[in-house]
Amino acid sequence: MKKLKADIIASFKNKRINVFILFLLFAFVILIFTKLSKEYTNTIAFEIEKLNVPQENIIFNDSVNLNITLKTHGFKWLKYYVSKPKIKIDFNKDVFKKEGVFVWNKSKSFLNNTQFDKQVELLSIAPDPIIFRYGINMVKKVPVILNADVSFDPGFNMSGNLISEPDSVIVVGPDILVSKITALETEAVTLKEIRANVSEIVKLKLPKSTSDLKFSTEQIVLKGQVEKFTEGTLKIPISVINIPKNTKLKYFPKVVSVSYYVSLSNFNTITPNDFKVVCDFNKTNESQSFLIPELVKYPETVKNARIEQQRIEFIITK
Repeated sequence: MKKLKADIIASFKNKRINVFILFLLFAFVILIFTKLSKEYTNTIAFEIEKLNVPQENIIFNDSVNLNITLKTHGFKWLKYYVSKPKIKIDFNKDVFKKEGVFVWNKSKSFLNNTQFDKQVELLSIAPDPIIFRYGINMVKKVPVILNADVSFDPGFNMSGNLISEPDSVIVVGPDILVSKITALETEAVTLKEIRANVSEIVKLKLPKSTSDLKFSTEQIVLKGQVEKFTEGTLKIPISVINIPKNTKLKYFPKVVSVSYYVSLSNFNTITPNDFKVVCDFNKTNESQSFLIPELVKYPETVKNARIEQQRIEFIITK
């Protein structure tokens, strides 16, 4: 093995072999240049770059390609194969409207003079003419619907609501498509054991076919302020409503305990006046001897507010 390695090294040091490799490489380069210098005829698909499309219109068939047969030398063909070639079509001057479509029917000489140099000979174009179907653009603002499942570490919660930034999306496209979109839902996101503020980028669920639609954004930021929460309890007086005329009743207890969760920053701002508990006499029947307390008012800053006592005993005295 060592002998073979030594023989290879010795061969590279041999000047005759080095000269042979150099001439071989030189011959290969000459062959490549000779091939690229020759003219070839071929058909290639050109992507259409649409310029100055009227704002009130949207072109449906974005995927149309123009198949052009060219005759040119290999260097030009190499350029076309390295990067996808494009043909520019200016909707201000290269097309005209006819029976609800845009029509492009320029001649071969037009393309030769405007988009190819003298080294390229254009032989044929297909399709000819090119028909662009279009629709009337519609602009619509639709709300974002959050699809989020959020759970918190014990003692933590959201001080407000989850919000979407932005909370709506502007959709632009053919009226027949845009009119069907009433809202855009986010992709499902699950956040567990949260104990800090939420700021999460979430993609929107866009319609399956969006080539003819434009959206002001395709993702939103899911945000929420998370704080340390604690439990509070207050004694709230009961009000009985809808008592019939000439009817007097006694009920017990007169107050109930209301428990709730609130952030530490808002704990000292909560007062009994922020709550209201009522019993509706109309919701009782003749055989019933108790009232059902209902919490009809509580501050927006509290969560899970509930009445500890579910029955209020009463008697009627006339």
